[in-house]
Amino acid sequence: MAVLSANEPVVTTPPANLRCEEVVYARPQALTDVYTHYCPGCTHGIAHRLVAEVIDELGIREDTILVASVGCSVFAYNYFEVDSCEAAHGRAPAMATGVKRVHPGKIVFTYQGDGDLASIGMGEIMHVAARGEKITTIFINNAVYGMTGGQMAPTSLPGQVTTSSPFGRDLRMCGAPVRMAELLAQMDGTAYAVRRSLHDARHIIQAKKAVRTAFEAQVKGLGFSVVELLSTCPTNWGMTAADSLNWVRDSMIPTYPLGDYKVAPELAPSRK
Repeated sequence: MAVLSANEPVVTTPPANLRCEEVVYARPQALTDVYTHYCPGCTHGIAHRLVAEVIDELGIREDTILVASVGCSVFAYNYFEVDSCEAAHGRAPAMATGVKRVHPGKIVFTYQGDGDLASIGMGEIMHVAARGEKITTIFINNAVYGMTGGQMAPTSLPGQVTTSSPFGRDLRMCGAPVRMAELLAQMDGTAYAVRRSLHDARHIIQAKKAVRTAFEAQVKGLGFSVVELLSTCPTNWGMTAADSLNWVRDSMIPTYPLGDYKVAPELAPSRK
Protein backbone atom coordinates (compact mmCIF):
# COMPACT_ATOMS: atom_id res chain seq x y z
CA MET A 1 0.00 0.00 0.00
CA ALA A 2 1.32 3.42 -0.94
CA VAL A 3 0.41 6.07 1.64
CA LEU A 4 0.21 9.60 0.29
CA SER A 5 0.35 12.84 2.22
CA ALA A 6 -2.37 13.62 4.74
CA ASN A 7 -4.10 15.93 2.25
CA GLU A 8 -4.53 13.23 -0.39
CA PRO A 9 -6.49 9.98 -0.58
CA VAL A 10 -4.95 6.76 0.65
CA VAL A 11 -4.78 4.42 -2.35
CA THR A 12 -4.45 0.66 -2.34
CA THR A 13 -2.38 -0.61 -5.26
CA PRO A 14 -3.57 -4.08 -6.36
CA PRO A 15 -1.31 -6.90 -7.58
CA ALA A 16 0.30 -6.41 -10.98
CA ASN A 17 -2.14 -8.80 -12.64
CA LEU A 18 -5.07 -6.51 -11.74
CA ARG A 19 -5.78 -3.23 -13.50
CA CYS A 20 -7.69 -1.25 -10.93
CA GLU A 21 -7.20 1.04 -7.96
CA GLU A 22 -9.41 1.47 -4.92
CA VAL A 23 -9.65 4.77 -3.07
CA VAL A 24 -9.84 3.84 0.59
CA TYR A 25 -10.15 7.24 2.22
CA ALA A 26 -10.40 10.85 1.16
CA ARG A 27 -10.73 13.56 3.78
CA PRO A 28 -13.58 16.04 3.19
CA GLN A 29 -12.39 19.60 2.69
CA ALA A 30 -14.56 20.68 5.59
CA LEU A 31 -12.50 18.54 8.00
CA THR A 32 -9.08 19.62 9.19
CA ASP A 33 -6.03 17.37 9.11
CA VAL A 34 -6.06 16.96 12.90
CA TYR A 35 -6.35 13.85 15.05
CA THR A 36 -9.41 14.05 17.29
CA HIS A 37 -9.32 13.56 21.06
CA TYR A 38 -12.34 11.24 21.13
CA CYS A 39 -12.13 7.87 22.85
CA PRO A 40 -11.86 4.70 20.76
CA GLY A 41 -15.32 3.56 19.73
CA CYS A 42 -16.92 6.98 20.16
CA THR A 43 -19.09 7.93 17.19
CA HIS A 44 -18.51 11.68 17.44
CA GLY A 45 -15.97 11.23 14.65
CA ILE A 46 -18.58 9.66 12.38
CA ALA A 47 -20.94 12.57 13.06
CA HIS A 48 -18.16 15.03 12.22
CA ARG A 49 -17.51 13.35 8.90
CA LEU A 50 -21.18 13.32 7.94
CA VAL A 51 -21.51 17.04 8.66
CA ALA A 52 -18.31 17.79 6.74
CA GLU A 53 -19.38 15.74 3.73
CA VAL A 54 -22.72 17.55 3.60
CA ILE A 55 -21.03 20.95 3.83
CA ASP A 56 -18.76 20.00 0.93
CA GLU A 57 -21.58 18.58 -1.18
CA LEU A 58 -23.72 21.68 -0.70
CA GLY A 59 -20.76 23.93 -1.54
CA ILE A 60 -21.26 26.09 1.56
CA ARG A 61 -17.91 25.69 3.34
CA GLU A 62 -16.81 29.30 2.83
CA ASP A 63 -20.17 30.54 4.14
CA THR A 64 -20.56 28.23 7.15
CA ILE A 65 -20.04 29.17 10.80
CA LEU A 66 -19.86 26.60 13.60
CA VAL A 67 -20.80 27.44 17.18
CA ALA A 68 -19.11 24.81 19.34
CA SER A 69 -20.50 23.71 22.69
CA VAL A 70 -19.04 22.58 26.01
CA GLY A 71 -18.76 18.83 26.43
CA CYS A 72 -16.87 16.09 24.62
CA SER A 73 -17.23 18.17 21.46
CA VAL A 74 -15.66 21.23 23.06
CA PHE A 75 -12.77 21.14 20.57
CA ALA A 76 -15.00 20.74 17.51
CA TYR A 77 -13.67 24.03 16.17
CA ASN A 78 -10.30 22.31 15.71
CA TYR A 79 -11.81 19.62 13.50
CA PHE A 80 -14.01 21.56 11.07
CA GLU A 81 -12.42 23.67 8.34
CA VAL A 82 -14.99 26.43 8.74
CA ASP A 83 -15.22 29.68 10.68
CA SER A 84 -15.97 28.78 14.31
CA CYS A 85 -16.56 30.20 17.75
CA GLU A 86 -16.92 28.69 21.22
CA ALA A 87 -19.99 29.23 23.39
CA ALA A 88 -20.37 28.97 27.15
CA HIS A 89 -21.97 25.78 28.46
CA GLY A 90 -25.46 25.45 27.00
CA ARG A 91 -25.39 28.83 25.28
CA ALA A 92 -24.55 27.71 21.73
CA PRO A 93 -28.10 28.33 20.42
CA ALA A 94 -28.12 31.84 21.87
CA MET A 95 -24.72 32.64 20.37
CA ALA A 96 -25.77 31.12 17.05
CA THR A 97 -28.84 33.34 17.06
CA GLY A 98 -26.65 36.42 17.34
CA VAL A 99 -24.24 35.21 14.67
CA LYS A 100 -27.08 34.45 12.25
CA ARG A 101 -28.79 37.77 12.80
CA VAL A 102 -25.58 39.67 12.19
CA HIS A 103 -24.72 37.49 9.19
CA PRO A 104 -28.09 36.37 7.77
CA GLY A 105 -26.45 35.15 4.57
CA LYS A 106 -24.24 32.64 6.42
CA ILE A 107 -25.05 29.03 7.28
CA VAL A 108 -24.81 28.75 11.08
CA PHE A 109 -24.91 25.48 13.00
CA THR A 110 -24.39 24.32 16.56
CA TYR A 111 -22.88 20.97 17.52
CA GLN A 112 -24.06 19.95 21.01
CA GLY A 113 -24.21 17.00 23.37
CA ASP A 114 -27.07 16.00 25.63
CA GLY A 115 -25.72 17.59 28.80
CA ASP A 116 -25.10 20.87 26.96
CA LEU A 117 -28.38 20.96 25.02
CA ALA A 118 -30.91 19.04 27.13
CA SER A 119 -29.79 20.19 30.58
CA ILE A 120 -28.11 23.55 31.12
CA GLY A 121 -29.01 24.68 27.59
CA MET A 122 -32.66 23.59 27.59
CA GLY A 123 -33.95 27.16 27.78
CA GLU A 124 -31.78 28.34 24.91
CA ILE A 125 -32.70 25.53 22.50
CA MET A 126 -36.42 25.77 23.23
CA HIS A 127 -36.58 29.50 22.62
CA VAL A 128 -34.51 29.23 19.44
CA ALA A 129 -37.09 26.74 18.17
CA ALA A 130 -39.99 28.89 19.37
CA ARG A 131 -38.62 31.91 17.50
CA GLY A 132 -37.89 29.86 14.40
CA GLU A 133 -34.29 31.01 14.24
CA LYS A 134 -32.82 29.95 10.90
CA ILE A 135 -29.99 27.86 12.31
CA THR A 136 -29.22 24.14 12.39
CA THR A 137 -28.38 22.01 15.42
CA ILE A 138 -26.58 18.67 15.37
CA PHE A 139 -27.50 17.04 18.67
CA ILE A 140 -25.38 14.11 19.91
CA ASN A 141 -27.29 11.93 22.37
CA ASN A 142 -25.09 9.38 24.17
CA ALA A 143 -27.25 9.23 27.32
CA VAL A 144 -24.50 10.37 29.68
CA TYR A 145 -22.26 13.29 30.64
CA GLY A 146 -19.19 12.14 28.73
CA MET A 147 -16.58 14.83 29.43
CA THR A 148 -17.05 15.18 33.19
CA GLY A 149 -16.93 11.53 34.25
CA GLY A 150 -20.05 9.72 33.16
CA GLN A 151 -22.75 11.24 35.35
CA MET A 152 -26.46 10.80 34.68
CA ALA A 153 -27.78 13.10 31.96
CA PRO A 154 -31.36 14.17 31.17
CA THR A 155 -31.21 11.54 28.42
CA SER A 156 -29.95 8.64 30.58
CA LEU A 157 -32.17 5.58 30.27
CA PRO A 158 -34.41 4.22 33.05
CA GLY A 159 -32.25 2.02 35.27
CA GLN A 160 -29.02 3.15 33.58
CA VAL A 161 -26.02 2.96 35.89
CA THR A 162 -23.83 6.07 35.88
CA THR A 163 -21.33 7.58 38.30
CA SER A 164 -24.12 9.68 39.85
CA SER A 165 -26.77 6.92 39.67
CA PRO A 166 -24.82 3.84 40.83
CA PHE A 167 -28.07 1.90 41.42
CA GLY A 168 -29.55 2.95 38.10
CA ARG A 169 -31.73 5.89 37.10
CA ASP A 170 -34.75 5.89 39.42
CA LEU A 171 -37.74 7.35 37.58
CA ARG A 172 -39.52 8.16 40.87
CA MET A 173 -36.62 10.36 41.98
CA CYS A 174 -35.14 11.61 38.70
CA GLY A 175 -38.03 11.54 36.27
CA ALA A 176 -38.08 10.07 32.77
CA PRO A 177 -35.58 10.69 29.96
CA VAL A 178 -36.13 13.85 27.91
CA ARG A 179 -36.94 13.16 24.25
CA MET A 180 -35.63 16.27 22.55
CA ALA A 181 -36.56 15.54 18.92
CA GLU A 182 -40.20 15.08 19.88
CA LEU A 183 -40.14 18.10 22.18
CA LEU A 184 -38.59 20.45 19.63
CA ALA A 185 -40.97 19.23 16.94
CA GLN A 186 -43.84 20.77 18.91
CA MET A 187 -42.46 24.29 18.53
CA ASP A 188 -44.04 26.37 15.77
CA GLY A 189 -40.69 27.71 14.58
CA THR A 190 -39.20 24.26 13.96
CA ALA A 191 -39.06 23.28 10.29
CA TYR A 192 -37.24 19.96 10.68
CA ALA A 193 -36.78 17.69 13.71
CA VAL A 194 -35.69 14.07 13.31
CA ARG A 195 -33.80 11.34 15.15
CA ARG A 196 -31.26 9.00 13.59
CA SER A 197 -28.58 6.61 14.87
CA LEU A 198 -24.89 5.95 14.18
CA HIS A 199 -24.70 2.30 15.25
CA ASP A 200 -24.31 0.66 11.83
CA ALA A 201 -23.67 1.47 8.17
CA ARG A 202 -27.31 1.56 7.08
CA HIS A 203 -28.28 3.97 9.83
CA ILE A 204 -25.21 6.12 9.20
CA ILE A 205 -26.33 6.56 5.58
CA GLN A 206 -29.77 7.57 6.81
CA ALA A 207 -28.19 9.98 9.29
CA LYS A 208 -26.25 11.72 6.54
CA LYS A 209 -29.42 12.25 4.51
CA ALA A 210 -31.04 13.82 7.56
CA VAL A 211 -28.06 16.13 8.18
CA ARG A 212 -28.23 17.25 4.54
CA THR A 213 -31.94 17.96 4.81
CA ALA A 214 -31.41 19.96 7.99
CA PHE A 215 -28.87 22.19 6.26
CA GLU A 216 -31.14 22.50 3.23
CA ALA A 217 -33.89 23.75 5.54
CA GLN A 218 -31.59 26.57 6.60
CA VAL A 219 -30.50 27.32 3.03
CA LYS A 220 -34.19 27.68 2.12
CA GLY A 221 -34.82 29.89 5.16
CA LEU A 222 -37.59 27.67 6.54
CA GLY A 223 -36.83 27.98 10.26
CA PHE A 224 -35.02 25.99 12.92
CA SER A 225 -33.72 22.50 12.05
CA VAL A 226 -32.32 19.80 14.34
CA VAL A 227 -30.97 16.30 13.87
CA GLU A 228 -30.65 14.15 16.98
CA LEU A 229 -28.04 11.41 16.56
CA LEU A 230 -27.88 8.43 18.94
CA SER A 231 -24.19 7.98 19.66
CA THR A 232 -21.91 5.71 21.68
CA CYS A 233 -19.84 6.35 24.80
CA PRO A 234 -18.03 3.05 25.46
CA THR A 235 -15.65 4.60 28.00
CA ASN A 236 -18.35 5.87 30.35
CA TRP A 237 -20.73 3.01 29.61
CA GLY A 238 -17.98 0.54 30.59
CA MET A 239 -18.32 -1.41 27.36
CA THR A 240 -16.26 -2.46 24.39
CA ALA A 241 -16.74 -0.49 21.20
CA ALA A 242 -18.68 -3.38 19.64
CA ASP A 243 -20.91 -3.84 22.68
CA SER A 244 -21.67 -0.12 22.77
CA LEU A 245 -22.98 -0.23 19.20
CA ASN A 246 -25.25 -3.12 20.18
CA TRP A 247 -26.43 -1.19 23.25
CA VAL A 248 -27.52 1.72 21.05
CA ARG A 249 -29.51 -0.73 18.92
CA ASP A 250 -31.00 -2.80 21.73
CA SER A 251 -31.45 -0.26 24.55
CA MET A 252 -31.35 3.31 23.25
CA ILE A 253 -33.56 2.98 20.18
CA PRO A 254 -36.51 1.50 22.12
CA THR A 255 -36.37 4.55 24.41
CA TYR A 256 -35.58 6.99 21.60
CA PRO A 257 -37.45 5.76 18.51
CA LEU A 258 -35.88 6.78 15.23
CA GLY A 259 -38.02 8.80 12.87
CA ASP A 260 -39.12 12.12 11.43
CA TYR A 261 -40.96 14.16 14.04
CA LYS A 262 -41.49 17.29 11.97
CA VAL A 263 -40.73 17.93 8.32
CA ALA A 264 -41.79 21.17 6.64
CA PRO A 265 -43.76 20.57 3.42
CA GLU A 266 -40.99 22.24 1.42
CA LEU A 267 -38.62 19.48 2.55
CA ALA A 268 -40.88 16.50 1.96
CA PRO A 269 -39.95 14.26 -0.99
CA SER A 270 -41.95 14.84 -4.14
CA ARG A 271 -44.79 12.35 -4.53
CA LYS A 272 -45.24 13.00 -8.27
